[in-house]
Amino acid sequence: MDLKDDAVKGIVPWDGTLSSFDFSLSAHTFSDKWKRFNPSFPAWQWITCPKQHHLVASHKVEGYLSLENMCHIKSSQSLQEQESDRSLTWKEESNISQREEPFDKATLVCPEHEVNHYDFHIVYSASYRVPVLYFRSYRSDGQLLPFNEIEKDLPGHSAKLRSESKWTFITHEEHPYLNRPWYKLHPCGTSDWMKLLFHSDSSLNKNGFVIEQYLISWFSVIGQVVGLKIPLEMLDTVVSNDS
Repeated sequence: MDLKDDAVKGIVPWDGTLSSFDFSLSAHTFSDKWKRFNPSFPAWQWITCPKQHHLVASHKVEGYLSLENMCHIKSSQSLQEQESDRSLTWKEESNISQREEPFDKATLVCPEHEVNHYDFHIVYSASYRVPVLYFRSYRSDGQLLPFNEIEKDLPGHSAKLRSESKWTFITHEEHPYLNRPWYKLHPCGTSDWMKLLFHSDSSLNKNGFVIEQYLISWFSVIGQVVGLKIPLEMLDTVVSNDS
C-alpha cells in the first residue's frame, strides 16, 4: 500500500467537521488564495479574538475571517439581467472604486447613492465544529437593513437554494464575538454535506487535502447564497498542486 492509499484510508471515517485549529489553518489557506485569485475584491482579514471560555484560564486565542464594507449597487439592468449577473455587481463596483479613489485594504469605498453595504464573517462553530457565514447589511448612513430588504439584493437562485437545502436557511442570532445580532447561514447540515463532497470527489480525497481545501470547497457553495462567487482557480490549484 502506498502513501496515497494511506491518505484515503485516513479520510474515510472523517465526519465532515473540523477542530478549531484546523479551521484556523484552512482559513489562512482560503484568505491567501482569495487574495491571489480575486485581486479585484478586498482581502479576507483574520481577526484575532480572546478565547471565549471564561471559566478556564487560557492564553490561547481564537479568530474569524472578515470581509467588510462590500457594496451592492442598485443596477439599471433589467430584472432578468440582474438575476443572471447579480454576483458580478460586487466585483464591478470594486474595480470602479479602485480607479476613482484609493482605499484601505479593509475598506471598499463606493458611491453613496443607492448603495447597500455588506459585512461578511466566517466564524468557527464550536458546537457544530464547522465554519458558519455571518453577515449584515446597512445603508450608507449606517441604518441596518431588515431581511426583507436584504433579500432584494440576493441572487435569484438564493431563495431556491435556501428552500431546497437544510443547511442554507438563514437565522438572526447574536454574533459570538461581537455580541450583536447578525444574520447567519445555519450550520446544522454542513458536516453531512461536506462529508459527502469529499468522499464522492476523488480529486479532493485522493491526496488527503481535507483540511487545506475545506473552507474553499465550503465557500464555493455557501458563497452562492449571498452572491459571492469563488474563482475556479482557487479550486483548481489545490488539486493541481498536489496531483
